[in-house]
Amino acid sequence: MQPKLIIHGGAGSSLHGKGGVEIVRRSLYKVVEEVYSLLLSGARASEAVVRGCQMLEDDPCFNSGTGSVLQSDGQIRMSASLMDGTTQSFSGVINVSRVQNPIELAQFLQNSPDRVLSDYGSAELAREMQIPSYNALTELRLQEWMQERQDNFKRTMAGVVAEPELLETTNARRGTIGVVVLDTHGRLAVGTSTGGKGFERIGRVSDSAMPAGNYATVKAAVSCTGIGEDIIDECLAPKIVIRVTDGMSLKDAMQRSFTEAKNHKRDFGAIALDADGAIAWGKTCEVLLAAYHDGEKIADTLEWTGDDLIGYC
Repeated sequence: MQPKLIIHGGAGSSLHGKGGVEIVRRSLYKVVEEVYSLLLSGARASEAVVRGCQMLEDDPCFNSGTGSVLQSDGQIRMSASLMDGTTQSFSGVINVSRVQNPIELAQFLQNSPDRVLSDYGSAELAREMQIPSYNALTELRLQEWMQERQDNFKRTMAGVVAEPELLETTNARRGTIGVVVLDTHGRLAVGTSTGGKGFERIGRVSDSAMPAGNYATVKAAVSCTGIGEDIIDECLAPKIVIRVTDGMSLKDAMQRSFTEAKNHKRDFGAIALDADGAIAWGKTCEVLLAAYHDGEKIADTLEWTGDDLIGYC
């Protein structure tokens, strides 16, 4: 089967100029190229998802892993989850610190009887796995937090893209990274990882560590990004996947779900694949930082504008 792939690096804010778009495009395309090559070599969907998430977590351009935003107390706490559509197994970590790639912990937990761990449990798992301690802090994120502290955290969320020329300072938003894959054997998998929304209350849990933001079956897989609370309220990822599983086309499931979300004044985006290789993306916000490989070429949604809620190929 022809493999398919779509990834995202967040959603919400507008980007400054063509130069900003090109920086994000290069980062996303690099991941798409490597992961798609991995798929062509016969890699399993879940393996390809983990590799894609690792690359995005390691890129300080995005709010996950290195470059994660700081919470209200100045600490970095990251969350990530992985779901294998074939086994319909969900695993994840919530508010883990001092690790480079939270998705690796989620991958390990796929074969564990306890498949979602939070803070202390996640830290203990990292020690058991002998993962080296890692400082994910970047200078820009520290400066961002210090500025917000001076302003008494009046801005409610950090920027999704950790590059000064890319931040829309008048409309800063939030984001995660996500990877959705269909492999050569028709298997689907999805992974999502985030540093959170920034400046949040200690203990807040992201949708990225819940099926609400990351879900897959043998029929479809979806990764979400944007305001986590909105994603949770819509239960967005499973809503779309279940509609496809029940017989709706991916295009129609996305259209219906995003129409409902717009009516509810939600603010988020999502990427999706189905078992037939259809690729879809949607947003109720200004920008969706996504790129995909349709089996023939790489394309992206960075300059997708207009009133359409979804895109499809």
